[in-house]
Order: sequence, then structure tokens, then C-alpha cells
Amino acid sequence: MTTTLKDGPENPDETAANLAKLNANIEKIETLTQRLVQAMAQKRAPNPAVEAPGHGLFAHAVTAYWKEAMENPGKLIEQQAALWGKTLKHYLDAQQALAAGKFAAPEDDTPTDRRFSNPLWKTHPYFNFVKQQYFRNVAAMEQALANIDDLEPHERKRVEHFARQILDMMAPTNFLGTNPDALERAVATEGESLVKGLENLVRDIEGNRGDLLVTLADRNAFTLGENIGTTEGAVVYRNRMIELIQYAPTTETVHATPIVIFPPWINKFYILDLKPANSLIKWIVDQGYTLFVVSWKNPDPSYADVGLDQYVEEGFITAINEVKAITGEEKVNAVGYCIAGTTLTMAQAVLKKRGDKSVNSATFFTTLTDFSDPGEVSVFLDDDFIDGIEAQVKKDGYLDKYFMARTFSFLRSNDLVYAPAIRNYMMGETPPAFDLLFWNGDGTNLPARMAVEYLRWICQDNRLAEGRITICGETIGLKDVKVPVFAVACEADHIAPWKGSFNGFRHYGSKDKTFIVSQSGHIAGIVNPPGKDKYGHYTNDAEMGEADDWFASATFHKGSWWPQWESWLNGRSGKMIAARQPGDKAHPVLAPAPGTYVSEIPAS
Repeated sequence: MTTTLKDGPENPDETAANLAKLNANIEKIETLTQRLVQAMAQKRAPNPAVEAPGHGLFAHAVTAYWKEAMENPGKLIEQQAALWGKTLKHYLDAQQALAAGKFAAPEDDTPTDRRFSNPLWKTHPYFNFVKQQYFRNVAAMEQALANIDDLEPHERKRVEHFARQILDMMAPTNFLGTNPDALERAVATEGESLVKGLENLVRDIEGNRGDLLVTLADRNAFTLGENIGTTEGAVVYRNRMIELIQYAPTTETVHATPIVIFPPWINKFYILDLKPANSLIKWIVDQGYTLFVVSWKNPDPSYADVGLDQYVEEGFITAINEVKAITGEEKVNAVGYCIAGTTLTMAQAVLKKRGDKSVNSATFFTTLTDFSDPGEVSVFLDDDFIDGIEAQVKKDGYLDKYFMARTFSFLRSNDLVYAPAIRNYMMGETPPAFDLLFWNGDGTNLPARMAVEYLRWICQDNRLAEGRITICGETIGLKDVKVPVFAVACEADHIAPWKGSFNGFRHYGSKDKTFIVSQSGHIAGIVNPPGKDKYGHYTNDAEMGEADDWFASATFHKGSWWPQWESWLNGRSGKMIAARQPGDKAHPVLAPAPGTYVSEIPAS
């Protein structure tokens, strides 16, 4: 933007300097464009089945739509005429206002949407026209979908989801020419914001071998073991599946029964140890417990034949046995988070079939075991997607973290894809130094066999909930979990919806069940330390019948659920004994926490 002196005409020297800066930025854009082309050339051969839903989904929807139109053409004409009429009136209103010399936007009754927070969306005729027309198109599409009668409920859900993805992608905020924030920034910086944005885009594509994953957090802001994942401890056991970390005590005495936490291996364990103020790991240690946490191996193609059996036997059961050996205790209190909670259910059921009583109690964070209604993620569980994943992992030997990261991001595309893309690429901003988003971008691969078994057996066929899955040679189900159990589900969880967690949990064979619903989502509802009182939780001692009935009569509590869980755990953790230091003679310290597996970059 050309600057002027406060008390005089335009300054020629400043104008020349700004013009030179603009030209220099244009040259940088040309150079970066060449890098962008080179980076995109690295992109893996596309697999349409894992990139988008099969053509059959939309083909069925279109067929049903045209069938409806043929049988009731008046309805189609009425819908189209209404949209055309509103569009034409909107255009004429804008034209008349401009012809009358009124550079002002017409009346605007579009819904409040934080994507359109810039005042120009309301006051500038051009931007307001674009916004209003976008919302008219959205409404027309939603009405068209709602009027399709010949769709099964699940097909309707999928069509609506992917149609919404298209509508969100086409929002005018996602394009430079119709984004006033980005245009203002570009003018104010003589194009420098676009140069920085292109640098960010090239960096992300180069960093993902030609694929695009939007960076959500400043990658240079955090270093594991230095300012994130810093709770003191040591790796005391390692095999090809896990590193077992024992944390150093912070109290003189501890409960005799140790705790072992199994985090999900879709992401890394330090979500529970981001920084001292919100570290569940540190908080547990500070309450006087001997705590072990599993850090999973990030698999490469050599792990192609590792399946659920190996995760249960070499991961869960081995970790439990090593914790017993190190502490000299006969039992442990086990915790599983997300997919690790599902697998802890299987491990506990296998131990029950073997007559092994090593688990004293089991706690489950955001865990689905009944996939009869898995919520939003169900749109990715049909054969068109899973067939594609199976073909991809057969070729690669593992499911690349890229596919999982993108799938979960697009469940919240405006927050996790488009908004950060606008900030990074159009505005030229540096991603924020946000520990949770840093962790979110630090994903892991999944072994080929395990990924397919989990998707086919657990998600599609629902074998665990129906008691017909065979793991480690044992046919097991939810009724085989007999130990005292505690579960925390999250009210706004879009990955493991709380009602789904409830429905599986109530079928456990245990007579001692405690279920809690925390406010917020899959991560924030769990990483919710006491003291901040940001999110509360719901409890209910009533019989676990229907989820809605349970919730309607539940009691709301302000603040974190952590103290209530600790109170429950306290009565199941034995007497107080002298604090234990990490390891023993048979388990020497192999590395300081957070260990080596958490930072490894597997070979592709």
C-alpha cells in the first residue's frame, strides 16, 4: 500500500521504495512457485478410494434426486425457481443501490458465522453480495438433499457429510479474490504476506512428500523433553512394540498398586504430558502413585504383519507383566485411552479367559467398544473407503499417518483445515505456539495388518461388542471384562461419541461400573486439570439403561473429573509404601523420559 505524508503530497521516495518492495515480492513468488511445482511432483500416486467417497455414493444420490424430479417435477421447478428468484432479486437490489449512488450493502439476514467476521462482509456491496449468494447456495443444496426420499439413513448421512465438505471448501473465505482479510493484508504489506504464505505452503508440501497437510502449530516452538513432555522418568523396558516409561516419584510414599497407562498409538503419548500445568502424568505422580506409561513404536514397512494379537500380547500383556516384575506387586490398575481403551478391553478379556488376575481395575478414556453407532466417523467406515485403505497398506506395508490425520481433520474441516490454511497461506502468519496443536500434528503410522483388522473386525463387523472376536486364540466379548471399571466420555467428542462409549460400557461384565461424561471434546475433555474449572462433568449412580435417560437425570459438577477418578482409584490402590525409583536390577534405565520411540522417524 502506498504511504503518504501526514501534511503534504505523496512522498516520491517512499512510493519508489514500496514499489521496489512489491516487485521484489513478485520475484520471490515466482521462485517459490517453481519450488511448489517441484514439491508437488513428489506426491505419491493417488488412490481415489482413500481420497474421496466412491462414485457410487453420489451416483445413488443423484439417481434418487432425478427419480424424485421425474415423479414430481413441480417440486424441482419450485425449488429452482425459488433459488433463481432470490438470486435475481439480490442482484437487482445491489444494482439499484449502486445506480442510485449508494455504495452500501442491502439488507442482510444471513446467519452469524465466524468465517465472515470482517466488517466488509456486511458493509461492502461486493463482499456482501458474494456472502449472501454463498449462503443461498448452501440453503438450496441442503433443501435439495432434504427432499431426496429414496435414500437409506446411512446413505443420507454420508451424502450430507460429503456435500457439506464441498460447500465448506467452496466458501468465499477460502479464495484470495473473495477474502477481504487476505486482500487487506496483501495491500498493507506490499505483497509480503502472500510471499510468506507461499513459503508456508511450499514448506508444508515439501514436508509431506508432495501431499498437503496444513501445519497447525509452530514446529520450532517445542522440543520434546525440554518444554513439552518434561515429567521426570525413565525407560525401564523396551521391545519391538513398546517402550515402558516409569516416572520418578514426587512424594515420599506411594500407593502399593501401580498404574499403567496405555495411550493410543494413532498419536503419541505426550498428549498426557504437554506441560506441567496440564499434565495428567505429573498430576497422577503428585497424588502419590507409581506410574508407568507405554510409548508405542512408530511402525515402518517391516511391521506390515503386526496385528491386534501382537498389540495385545507384546504390548498390553507384556507391559502389565513387566510392571508387576518391577514393583513386586501381583496386580496393576490399567488405563486405556481411545483405541488403546478398546484394546485394553480385549487384553483384559483375554486375561480373564486365561485365568490371569493381573488387572485390579480398568479405566477407559473416550473409548468405543460398540460400533453399532460410531457417530460422525461412520461416513468413513463403508467398503469404498476401507477397500481403498486395504489396497494402500498392502502396497506400503503400513497406513501412513497422512491418511489418519487428514480423515480426522476433515471431521472438523473449518477449524482444522480451512481456517489454519487461510491464516498460514493467505495471511502469511506463522502458526501459533500451541502445545496441543503441535501434538496433533505429530502423528504415527499404523501397521498394515492391524489397521485392516481393526477397521474390518471392530468397526465394520462389531465383533467385540457382539462377543465373537478371536484375539490371541481366545474368543472374547465385553461380558468378559469383570474387574471394576471406570469410564470417561466427552460430551462433544466427534471421534468417540459419548453415547457410543456409554452403550459399549454398560455391557461390560463387571458389577462395579462408574461412568462420567466430561464437557468438551476428545482431547480437551480429558486434558482438563483441576483449578481452571474450564469444563465440568456429569455423574449418575443410576442403572445404566438408555444413554439419554442416564444423562437427563445426571448431576453436573463444576471443574475437572480428575479428583473424582483419583478418589475412586485411591480405594483400589492398596496401602501406602516407600516411593519407588524407576527400574530395578533386572530393568536398568535405558533412556530418560520421554524415551526414544516417541521421536523416531520411521523409514518409508
